[in-house]
Amino acid sequence: MTSPESASASASEREAVTAAAPVDVVLPCLNEVEALPWVLARIPPTWRALVVDNGSTDGSPELARALGATVVHETRRGFGAACHAGLAAATADIVCFCDCDASLDPSLLEPFVREVSEGAADLVLGRRRPQGRGAWPAHARIGNLVLARMLRRRTGLRLHDLGPLRAGRRQQLLDLALTDRRSGYPLQMVVRAADSGWRVVEHDVPYLPRTGDSKVTGTWRGTWQAVRDMGRVLSEPPPPGGGNAAVPLPVLPGGTAQ
Repeated sequence: MTSPESASASASEREAVTAAAPVDVVLPCLNEVEALPWVLARIPPTWRALVVDNGSTDGSPELARALGATVVHETRRGFGAACHAGLAAATADIVCFCDCDASLDPSLLEPFVREVSEGAADLVLGRRRPQGRGAWPAHARIGNLVLARMLRRRTGLRLHDLGPLRAGRRQQLLDLALTDRRSGYPLQMVVRAADSGWRVVEHDVPYLPRTGDSKVTGTWRGTWQAVRDMGRVLSEPPPPGGGNAAVPLPVLPGGTAQ
């Protein structure tokens, strides 16, 4: 029988391993010079920030480098192109993703990383909870709701949001062989993770008004372009003999899966 002392020691050892786990945070960036100082200041000190510049003209890559981030350049425009370039450049075992517009605090990823590193989940997502007026325009919320329902029908996952704040293991993410390089990238990650039987969970995170103009969901046109991109992802057939392989964890009030 395990003694309380040894159990306590084992818990401490697990915490130490988690704290020392190498983590890369991918931050897709297009003209985010105003938001970068706030975002980079909130990256946990032992983690590495990978700012993926997607053609900025406002000095974002230079500022990011001056603030201590590693800068990756991706000339092909597109949210998915920037995210995947960051994933390819990452070397850490665990990779996180976060928007670079100050709408999400990257320090909120710490419990996500702990959950992945301890083997409690394979992919952890942040369910955005808007804080204040202007944090999440109505058209963007409607588009997200539509996609969440479509995702549920396609995979069985009872998620509420397809937000950009997320964490998973680098090699597993690469093994998903994601192909979308536009707005459908985050959704394709979830769909293929579900088809592969991953444990996908979500947790509430505060969602703040972004700094600067949105490149995707700032307008109805941009939102529905994103919905179209994601609709194409959802039309992909499940793998042969696989289908809805994921067994979704029930989501408790507050967005916590168990």
